Amino acid sequence: MAENPLHLPRGSAARDGFDLVVTPESAGWGFSSLRTLTLAPGAAHEFATGEEELLVLPLSGSARVEVDGEVLDLAGRTGVFDAVSDFAYVGRDSTVRVASRDGAVLSFPGARARRRLPFRYGPASGVAVELRGAGRCSRQVNNFATPQAFETDKLIACEVLTPAANWSSYPPHRHDRTSDVESELEEVYYFEFRSLAPAGTPGAEAGLGYQRVYGDPERPIDVLEEVRSGDVVLIPHGWHGPSIASPSHDMYYLNVMAGPEDERAWKICDDPAHGWVRGTWAEQDVDPRLPLYSAPDGA
Repeated sequence: MAENPLHLPRGSAARDGFDLVVTPESAGWGFSSLRTLTLAPGAAHEFATGEEELLVLPLSGSARVEVDGEVLDLAGRTGVFDAVSDFAYVGRDSTVRVASRDGAVLSFPGARARRRLPFRYGPASGVAVELRGAGRCSRQVNNFATPQAFETDKLIACEVLTPAANWSSYPPHRHDRTSDVESELEEVYYFEFRSLAPAGTPGAEAGLGYQRVYGDPERPIDVLEEVRSGDVVLIPHGWHGPSIASPSHDMYYLNVMAGPEDERAWKICDDPAHGWVRGTWAEQDVDPRLPLYSAPDGA
């Protein structure tokens, strides 16, 4: 099967010391970006943000973030399935240095920005944890940098946790046109998985899920990919969903969005062939496995 350029398997987009680099240029669009970085114990990494604003979001471990002589210490977390994390915001035209005493895996959701906003801290206690959907469409959304949660210039970011065998990013929806009900937003999906198999099960940690993206005759696009930990799917336009977790693994994905509109808003439009599913959720319970965890007291 031919490789789909919108699916980036783990390691295929590594460069400049990062495990993953997605820029507006590499994605062939205008705004959204994402980097991930593994820091060994005691290691540090420095880079310039250029035209991009970004967040420093620990996926695992803790980190120190320094920008223009100011320092923030991020407590982080043991992993994405264990807790929400605190984070740092870094404005465009900055030089950022990250370091970790005990080692960490960091993500840098980003967007090409117009304004340079100040370096600042996002506490874990301020992350709104939302349960969305019902039944087998239940999932958890950590709204750490959505428009109502945290100020940025262009960037919108959240985390979604989907229990094993559930469908999320469903019903299929899009946000690629400017209208009263849609915002034009490019989107990056970054995946991680957690095995539910007994300890010692061969190959259990590999994990897998599936991601679907499709278009219409005016703007065709076709993605149906098996995704694993560290994989990325790029969504320039089109209906996207479902994101399907296998029965053997819980699924996590980090969503990064940005676009050209003056208003920073996350407005979506459901595929009318599937949108009716939302009307059935009122008659179903939310999956009792959720939330996988809550924000710390004080949220």
